[in-house]
Amino acid sequence: MPNQTATCPVGELSCPLVDEVVHLRQQVITDPLTGLFNVRHFREMLEQELERTQRTRMSTAVMMIDLDHFKRINDSYGHEEGNTVLRHTARLIEAMTRRLDVRCRYGGEEFVVILPSTELAVAKRVAERVRAALASTPVDISENSITATASIGLAICRVDEYVGSAQLVQEADRWLYEAKRQGRNRVCFNTPVERDQGVSKDEKDALRGLFGGD
Repeated sequence: MPNQTATCPVGELSCPLVDEVVHLRQQVITDPLTGLFNVRHFREMLEQELERTQRTRMSTAVMMIDLDHFKRINDSYGHEEGNTVLRHTARLIEAMTRRLDVRCRYGGEEFVVILPSTELAVAKRVAERVRAALASTPVDISENSITATASIGLAICRVDEYVGSAQLVQEADRWLYEAKRQGRNRVCFNTPVERDQGVSKDEKDALRGLFGGD
């Protein structure tokens, strides 16, 4: 088989053409303000991770993050200072999530994180870590120190309860707005209903008959 190693078209070890292609690709998938991935890359990666869920039977989680009362920050301090808060938030999300997680700016003051191969218990810990870091880390703007909090919604795609990407995002968004409804600065998610391991009514009646119960 012939050698498949890529070579530089201009014959250099460090190829400027390849470097330029990589740089342009990075620009296409990156949000210029925060440096996180953009919504286009989020959608592509979510489809990949859901396909992996079907193949490996390992759950995929989605975390939707929305800054609380962000309009007040813009109205009080201006949009450039609001951008400072968005960059601050992006840095904290990067610091508080794992290397395998896919961190994206979804739009405006909303962020989304894909948590591959992650069950609800772990997703809850990651989300709570992000929430707590934001609530406890002030940012300096316009000679003021303010604290921005966030509401977070979680959704899980399991292989035995498989949902598509659009439905998974809608579910995470629904729990995000539930967090807003409950007072903000919190994490909300669907608590799985435990399967009833008890005996049925007929079985209870039979047991009463055996043991003379009322």
